[in-house]
Amino acid sequence: MNINASIVDQRLTGILKEHVGLLEPIVGKDENKQRSLAFVLLCVSTALELPLDTAAELLTEGGNDVGVDALHFSDVEDGEFTVTLFQGKYKHKDLEGTANFPENGVKSAIQTVATLFDPDKQVLMNPRIKPRIEEIRSLIRDGYIPNVRVVLCNNGARWTQAADNWITQSGYTADQVQWVHINHDEIIAVLQRKKSVDDSIQLHGKAIIEDFNFRRVLISKVPITEIAALFERHHDVLLERNIRRYLGLRNNRVNAAIHETLQDVSKRENFYFFNNGITMICRKFRHNALQGENFQVRIDGIQVINGGQTCKTIQQTLKSLPNEDFSNIYVLLRLYELAEDDHELVNDITYATNSQNPVDLRDLRSNDAIQKQLEIGMAELGYTYKRQRDDTGSGANIITSSMVAEAVLAIWRQKPHQAKFLRGEHFGKLYHTIFDNLNAAEAILAVLVFRFVESERKAQAGQKDSPKFLPYASHYIAMTIGAMIMGDYPDVNHKNLDKSIEFFNKFQESIWAISIGSIKMSLDDLYGERDISLQQLSATFRRGDLLNDLVKNLEKTIKLLEREAEKKEKR
Repeated sequence: MNINASIVDQRLTGILKEHVGLLEPIVGKDENKQRSLAFVLLCVSTALELPLDTAAELLTEGGNDVGVDALHFSDVEDGEFTVTLFQGKYKHKDLEGTANFPENGVKSAIQTVATLFDPDKQVLMNPRIKPRIEEIRSLIRDGYIPNVRVVLCNNGARWTQAADNWITQSGYTADQVQWVHINHDEIIAVLQRKKSVDDSIQLHGKAIIEDFNFRRVLISKVPITEIAALFERHHDVLLERNIRRYLGLRNNRVNAAIHETLQDVSKRENFYFFNNGITMICRKFRHNALQGENFQVRIDGIQVINGGQTCKTIQQTLKSLPNEDFSNIYVLLRLYELAEDDHELVNDITYATNSQNPVDLRDLRSNDAIQKQLEIGMAELGYTYKRQRDDTGSGANIITSSMVAEAVLAIWRQKPHQAKFLRGEHFGKLYHTIFDNLNAAEAILAVLVFRFVESERKAQAGQKDSPKFLPYASHYIAMTIGAMIMGDYPDVNHKNLDKSIEFFNKFQESIWAISIGSIKMSLDDLYGERDISLQQLSATFRRGDLLNDLVKNLEKTIKLLEREAEKKEKR
């Protein structure tokens, strides 16, 4: 029995006990099916670094799932977006960890890619996956380019060479479709990450080493072979403080350019001049100060806070070209020795060296005055505010900063399309739009409204009488509900929060009906009586086409519902 495969199997037992409510609604009470789905859930959670309950939202398994067990797609950036498809194969009785990923599973995945990303191809899909696929197809119709990651997961070995040949022969370009294998070993490697890395790096040539403002600084050049070897030994644990998640060679232009430069013999010798370099922090570094150059530096507590993508791309490129000579190719290294309690400086350095990158900057904003004020304000009102991504915990009174940003932008700022489709900018360009002049009571109420809307959307998903637009409309529904609450409580604060929550809870059913009616009316105004496809609906909500009329139609909808209620009373 493979130890790692056995540990994963034990973890699945724990998931089944703790999260059966996530799995049973999808596959019923069949224990084997639940276990297989729990494995997919664990792989999704591991690969995308998501909590299990969030990862469960991405599951698509069921009849007519077109060979996709889970699906995730990113926000659009630079006209492109990334779609990650998961397919899982779990062997229940064989825990040796040696069986290859099934060849028929690879064939199915190839066919899936050929089908899903062509907006004109018709395919039968279940209600869990169809709205999401049509949303992706709508983006494609609007000219956005999908980068696809196919993640094949099993508790065994990678697929066979024959299956690899089928992938090659499929004709998909390597820069648009990436094939990834995840198994028990990768999962355990993530679960067992160490928090500190101590190692040595061989520098080349002269180095600047000096004390500066009670800290120590080293600047030098390092052979890229040293960086590759360092990452072979320690992998992504070196990036735990790095806000840039590694995006892969195939779906990031910067990484692809680094890869191409290193492949090109005529260009690689100038790699040092083309690259911005790598920034590391550590608790302590030591070297032999009696020699003049080519130091061997011993480093305790290494973390890469900028240049992580460069490091990973170097690692993968050198691994793919084992017979090439890279011994004379260098990259700039900046190494800062900082005290363990120097957290503010670490945050400032990380922000300054990464600020050109449009990723989620939630962690970098977590220590500013606005976020701390919200934390204090919510604590006074009986809620716990999680400012950072790595903060754990769940419960009705636990509120994350990412949820606040999304809910507030949709509800109080009345920008539902930006709330959903520009999540990567919530803590970047949209940060002050969202958080300036926001009090804790407003944040709490927005989250409660948004949670209610999401709960109703999930409960009605797939029901015959649920509105066709429902999968795309959560943020718009929340916005209209917020507008109705503001009608009675225009100034939500700590003094009237309880009353505004009481009002919302008391009239949830009618408020929901009014909101749905308002959206229907706005869609009728826009499209008339003709049928609207899911792709059209997705595009309509993404572009914000309904915004001008939606709040105006609230009053009309309220009057119509009041008339219907009067008619019913007379009958």
